[in-house]
Amino acid sequence: MSEKRIILEMGTGNDLYGQDYTKAARRAVQDALHHSSITLFAKLGIDHSEMRVEVTIGVQQPEMVDCDLVAQDLPRGRASVRAVKGGLDVEDADAGSRHVVATAAIEAWLPDQAGKYKITAPK
Repeated sequence: MSEKRIILEMGTGNDLYGQDYTKAARRAVQDALHHSSITLFAKLGIDHSEMRVEVTIGVQQPEMVDCDLVAQDLPRGRASVRAVKGGLDVEDADAGSRHVVATAAIEAWLPDQAGKYKITAPK
């Protein structure tokens, strides 16, 4: 069955002092999730388990992100998370550290609903 993307949300997160890429990634996901309110599941009687969720995390050191831990933060759907090169490291030369900035793109997909519903005019 074909799918349609129903949601695309973006968020940013950071870890200013711990240099923790996973923490920054989790904060970016939370930021994106807080921009969404999806009422169509209840309104159309669609079970959340039908939704496939793809999360892409952008950080300067993708291998440092625990994608399984980030996936646990997603409240609905069947989630997969991948980390790619992106985001931003801001070096603090005086402190000898870096501030980690992550970006997140969350995409949600549902089976194509074409033909299942009919819009009618109010009476």
